[in-house]
Amino acid sequence: MNTAKIKPFLISILLLLLAIGGICYFGPQIVSNVQTYIATKDEIKTKTETLQKKQAKLDEYKRKEAEQKAKEEEMSKTQKPFFKPIETGMDTEAVIAGEFAEILQLIRANQIKVRAIKYDYDPSDDNFVQGAKEKYNVARLNMEMIANYSNYDNFLKEMYKHQHFLDLQSVEIVPYKKNKRVLLINFKLKLYAQK
Repeated sequence: MNTAKIKPFLISILLLLLAIGGICYFGPQIVSNVQTYIATKDEIKTKTETLQKKQAKLDEYKRKEAEQKAKEEEMSKTQKPFFKPIETGMDTEAVIAGEFAEILQLIRANQIKVRAIKYDYDPSDDNFVQGAKEKYNVARLNMEMIANYSNYDNFLKEMYKHQHFLDLQSVEIVPYKKNKRVLLINFKLKLYAQK
């Protein structure tokens, strides 16, 4: 081969060989870096979408929490207070007696007759007794009453307006067989008082 003819192209050939060698040596690293870049870019996109979804959930939770707080504040303004006795350190029967006296006064004022009353102090199935027995006294009353429609209606309205917290559990009303204007009433009520 004639080297004189190749001399002018020698630099070009060396550069071409150097370029091919560089591509062979650096090519896999460049491809690996490009693949890593694309994978990282996809991961960033996925994590950004996840972050946006979680941020939306967080905003929703914060909104719901704010709504719940607003409801609780509104309810605390409208809730009735618990009966609180004048003296402390009394047993459940003595504490509840003060509130029960208020209920009896409503019964008498509306000319309702009471046939029987059964008491159950601090019933174990009550949520207040289970969760805060040291703070509250509870009495479940099962009353059998006799009244006419208008007196009983007035009694229920006054019970609704009663100033202290109480729980009307159930009311069963049956007309008396001999006189349909008279009602036989089974009335279940829970009274609550603070200790």
